[in-house]
Amino acid sequence: REYNRSFKYATNAIKTSKYNFFTFLPLNLFEQFQRIANAYFLVLLVLQLIPEISSLSWFTTVVPLALVLTVTAAKDATDDIVMFLLQADLLLLSSSEPLNLVYIETAELDGETNLKVKQALPVTGDLGGDIEKLADFNGEVLCEPPNNRLDRFNGTLAFAGQKYPLDNEKILLRGCTLRNTDWCFGLVLFGGQETKLMQNSGKSIFKRTSIDRLMNVLVLCIFGFLVFMCTILAIGNYIWEVNNGSNFTVFLPRKDNAGFSAFLTFWSYIIILNTVVPISLYVSVEIIRLGNSFYIDWDRKMYYSHSDTPAEARTTTLNEELGQIKYVFSDKTGTLTQNIMIFNKCSINGKSYGELKHPVDFSFNALADPRFVFYDHALVEAVKLENPEVHAFFRLLALCHTVMAEEKKEGELLYQAQSPDEGALVTAARNFGFVFRSRTPDSISIVEMGNQRSYELLAILDFNNVRKRMSVIVRSPEGKLSLYCKGADTIIYERLHQSCSKLMDVTTEHLNEFAGEGLRTLALAYKDLDEEYFNQWRQRHHEASTSLEDKDSKLDELYEEIEKDLLLLGATAIEDKLQDGVPQTIEQLAKADIKIWVLTGDKQETAENIGYSCNLLREEMKDVFIVSGHSPEDVRQELRNAQNSMKPDGAPNSLLLPEEKSKNLIKDEEANGEYGLVINGHSLAYALESSMELEFLRTACLCKAVICCRVTPLQKAHVVELVKKYKKAVTLAIGDGANDVSMIKAAHIGVGISGQEGMQAVLSSDYSFAQFRFLQRLLLVHGRWSYLRMCKFLRYFFYKNFTFTFVHFWFAFFCGFSAQTVYDEWFITLYNLMYTALPVLGMSLFDQDVNDAWSFQHPQLYIPGQLSLYFSKTTFFKCAVHSWYCSLVLFFIPYAALQDTVRDDGKDVADYQSFALLTQTCLLFAVSIQLGLEMSYWTAVNTFFVLGSLAMYFAVTFTMYSNGTFLIVPSAFPFIGTARNSLNQPNVWLTIILTSILCVLPVVTCRFLLIQLCPTINDKVQETPGALKVLEWKRIHWLPNRNRSPYCRRHQRRNSPLRLALKMLKSRTLLCLKKKVIRKIP
Repeated sequence: REYNRSFKYATNAIKTSKYNFFTFLPLNLFEQFQRIANAYFLVLLVLQLIPEISSLSWFTTVVPLALVLTVTAAKDATDDIVMFLLQADLLLLSSSEPLNLVYIETAELDGETNLKVKQALPVTGDLGGDIEKLADFNGEVLCEPPNNRLDRFNGTLAFAGQKYPLDNEKILLRGCTLRNTDWCFGLVLFGGQETKLMQNSGKSIFKRTSIDRLMNVLVLCIFGFLVFMCTILAIGNYIWEVNNGSNFTVFLPRKDNAGFSAFLTFWSYIIILNTVVPISLYVSVEIIRLGNSFYIDWDRKMYYSHSDTPAEARTTTLNEELGQIKYVFSDKTGTLTQNIMIFNKCSINGKSYGELKHPVDFSFNALADPRFVFYDHALVEAVKLENPEVHAFFRLLALCHTVMAEEKKEGELLYQAQSPDEGALVTAARNFGFVFRSRTPDSISIVEMGNQRSYELLAILDFNNVRKRMSVIVRSPEGKLSLYCKGADTIIYERLHQSCSKLMDVTTEHLNEFAGEGLRTLALAYKDLDEEYFNQWRQRHHEASTSLEDKDSKLDELYEEIEKDLLLLGATAIEDKLQDGVPQTIEQLAKADIKIWVLTGDKQETAENIGYSCNLLREEMKDVFIVSGHSPEDVRQELRNAQNSMKPDGAPNSLLLPEEKSKNLIKDEEANGEYGLVINGHSLAYALESSMELEFLRTACLCKAVICCRVTPLQKAHVVELVKKYKKAVTLAIGDGANDVSMIKAAHIGVGISGQEGMQAVLSSDYSFAQFRFLQRLLLVHGRWSYLRMCKFLRYFFYKNFTFTFVHFWFAFFCGFSAQTVYDEWFITLYNLMYTALPVLGMSLFDQDVNDAWSFQHPQLYIPGQLSLYFSKTTFFKCAVHSWYCSLVLFFIPYAALQDTVRDDGKDVADYQSFALLTQTCLLFAVSIQLGLEMSYWTAVNTFFVLGSLAMYFAVTFTMYSNGTFLIVPSAFPFIGTARNSLNQPNVWLTIILTSILCVLPVVTCRFLLIQLCPTINDKVQETPGALKVLEWKRIHWLPNRNRSPYCRRHQRRNSPLRLALKMLKSRTLLCLKKKVIRKIP
């Protein structure tokens, strides 16, 4: 212990919080003011405290800034829960269960709730629960340093002159929960922050949406424009001071020269015009995203009752990005398919089984699984006749696996397998008379045709994504040494003895037939081992397994050495059915111009068959290109041949547009038809090399569908990163297993399927649900609505704030550039917080252009989001121009209306306070009417927010301008009596009506002309009769796979001719209170 203390290892105490009671306020404020927007408004607040600069009271900035800081601090405090835990990573020494087994649940680690089994070494398991023996145990553990690999552990235990290898099966990690086990003892390996769970608690990759990135650019441009406006006004002040300033020194005595006055004026207008960079924008955006995330969580149509799994938005920052997806990268097994494996067919010694239609009777086997079904009696007869190859085939399936068997009652076996494939194969062997019963660290017990037999387990050569095979070495009761191996056919074939060439040819034909039916295949082989050679190999294996350096590479070399000259037994074919609704979902996404790439580890024939089954590949395609070259030159030539077929006149060397070369973007191209591409894993390895990646990407992007076969998890991520690097498009990756995690993290948006392979993919994802078919609802409904709402919000938010601010700019030319505000200070304070906040949030949370059913019927509505048509730099510029026009109207119409105007009783009404009240009232009415034009879907909530905000404005205005509030704080409420003296005049209300009409007239006119001359897809959908009827989901969900339904034909007839513009306008006018078209603000 003294020796260990010198290394200052971590204690078991774990602090997962960021703050404590004393550090929360300073640390949280420090972090918040690191954000540019907050720091900017803090600087404004400081400027407002300087009397020579500010013409606004401090509360106009303090109130919104304090609100933002308080809301954010409350959120941070809620997220930061202080937890001190005393848990560690343990080496399992012994347990209460037979054979020193431990049953654990790892939900906190990987989200999986099924039980897993760990087993102690026999040398420590013999210690049992004797505390004295455990305390006296004098062993030494050498292991790897702390790391974040949850799936592996490398170490050795030295005891009594022997070394024992330690792997992940003997380690209990922090976060595991003990189940069905009374007690266990362990040795602490890593504690505190060094545990593997805490090592995995680092910050996740922070993903930003394209709108976020655009907003950063626009905010900088806005700030630059603010400086530009303030510079103009400062120059104006200088000129005014030089020409007219001396005329006012009689009653405004000052010693400042014109230059210093202009300098102060510049900063004064920085304060007054700061609303062009509104602080409430960021808070509003987060509220909108949070609300739209709740819609995903609450969607009952994305709830899978079979597994009681709802959809979950695991992030709240990417919702609008779901409405802009161009490329979807999907796994196959468990994502498109159910991942429920059924042993369907097999090939044994050159003979294929499983073609008949009548189920086999397994009554001869008392231990058979009654749920298992097979359709070929010939295989049962071969088993009963003791065919040696058939027996060897099923003996391999019963021995070569890592399945654990649980037998609570005699004959009632429950298999717990790490993968559905293994469970299906072991169950098949069980029904055909080779029943796996139990296992220990050193033996496997099976029942062969009613006879109990125990095989000595000498070595397990593990499966991984690189080896793509698994082997076991066993000794039979007769003393015969054998190696049994199963794996991918291409991998097994490379290791077969040359005498198997004829059998390999026949088996290959069967494999192709199986794959053509969409079945998952494995090849099976074995070899008998020489005792002397194996003893020598075993010694080297022990040395490699106890090595702490290059352990994996040393073991791989030994595995390669012994897994050669194998004898082929045959192949298995497992059925994995498609999930419900997969073909319809892919068809819908294709209509929305979303390109789908399937990245799978299956062989080419299986992947092709699944591609046709799920409508990814179609018979109507002009061609499906197969790229399977075994050299870089062959792959390059196949890619170029495909390019020439799809685009005969294309220039293969001009992949990048001249203006895009600096951005590394590949131009979008159109092929002369619809094509598909299938590429093998070995060919993909060449295609992803830097010298060929552009050729591959250009070819793939010309195709409607792409399937990559035999790919590794790393290749999946590389394909996604390649598209992200060279295409200006938003990507989405969807998968269900640990091998999909790298792909999910690489994409702009990651979606996890909670299926049969655990929860690793879900825990790494941004969104999750249980079935692939829910993807179309996530994108075409929630994604499109979220993008639409966010774009509408940003357009309107900038419009209302720019209009508000530009009025100040025009007023400066009439107040001697003195930094006098045009509005009442309380109106400036409450404009974004109270008068306009709720209406725009209501629109951003509840607005819909069409309902969910029509989003499915018209998937083309999704395309504008891919092209960023609803919000872009051009759209932003149009918003600014619109605001500039409205500000002119809102300033000069009230100015002219009040000039030389008197009340009904003859008293003068043309004072500053009356003008301020009229201008701000006209502004609020104009922006409210504009909001009404923006909204497509009026609800009771929206109506309440809009009308309620106007009512609140008048209530607050009359209260603040009353005698009572003036008497309380005269300096804070100087507009005494202005409201009741101005708003009772008819000419004031006529001015409000006139300015409102003039502000919205250009928008209405422009939209009217655009509907007639160039209607958008939204216009056409709105014009379709019955567009507002609520339709049932089943009408879309159960469309036939290939044949066009009557609905499709009606839909085509309905939209072929464009109705007369006048009739379209009439339809839109009648429906305006419920649904309006979505399009950009002109």
